[in-house]
Amino acid sequence: MSYHPVPTVRRRRLGSTLRKLRTEAGMTLDAAAQALNAAQRGRTGARRWSAPKLSRIENANATIRAAEVATLLEAYAISDSEVRAALERLAKDAGKRGWWQTYRGVVAPAYADYISLESDAESVRDFAPLVVPGLLQTPDYARETIAANAVARSEAEVAALAEVRLARQAVLTRPHAPLRLWAVIHEAALHRRFSGRPAIMAEQLRRLLDVADWPTVTLQVMPIDAAPNPGDAGAFTIVGFPGPMPDVVTQENLRGPVYVEGVGDVNVFADAFDHIVDSALSTEETKALIAGLLGKRAPHREHLKSAREPA
Repeated sequence: MSYHPVPTVRRRRLGSTLRKLRTEAGMTLDAAAQALNAAQRGRTGARRWSAPKLSRIENANATIRAAEVATLLEAYAISDSEVRAALERLAKDAGKRGWWQTYRGVVAPAYADYISLESDAESVRDFAPLVVPGLLQTPDYARETIAANAVARSEAEVAALAEVRLARQAVLTRPHAPLRLWAVIHEAALHRRFSGRPAIMAEQLRRLLDVADWPTVTLQVMPIDAAPNPGDAGAFTIVGFPGPMPDVVTQENLRGPVYVEGVGDVNVFADAFDHIVDSALSTEETKALIAGLLGKRAPHREHLKSAREPA
């Protein structure tokens, strides 16, 4: 399996953000390049800039140093320290090797790009109609679902991919700014059966009940009897970032994630997620339903339904 070591999604995010800031500043590519050259005049090792070179950076076809990003932001009159720090850090990390590259023999480039997005993100909004989101899966659930979809993979590759999925979950408990996760899971996914191994789903349900009380996790279930809503179109994930960097949407298929990066297109998914949230059970109703599936207490469907109806 071929692998490219550069996380191109980071380059695209940096380039598109720099283009947006330049446009908002009312500067052409030529003017921006001239400003960069003027600011760097006399500096040892400074590169000569041109409009084509800056265009290649904005289109993710070339790299830019963190110090050069800082100079550009000065030219664009960007004084917000958080914005400047976020973009300089993104420039530093554009070619950074992440922990997931240890698994480059089994992790496809598109998946590696997604993991780099997730590791940089401050929030994830996930609609999961068929399976529990990867960030919330237990080890056995992860192995079983990966094995079912990776039919051409060896047992060793399935085990490695399960390790990667579980390692990704560290973003939820990282010491500095843990990822905020809002997941809506369709009730049908919670009735999944693993032939001869009912304990797998029971353990997974207990895991969901546990994380449902975490302050950084919002968990909702889309009930089977919900009215038609945008979630009927399928699964998607919205990955959100700090500062001026735009959100990114991913949609998963058997070949890996597909990215949606245009602001207008991303907003379509954001609006859809809001409607999905409105159609789903509340967080408390969700915990009651999951507990009922575990046999702790029976979920009263008529009660849940009436609770969602306006007075």
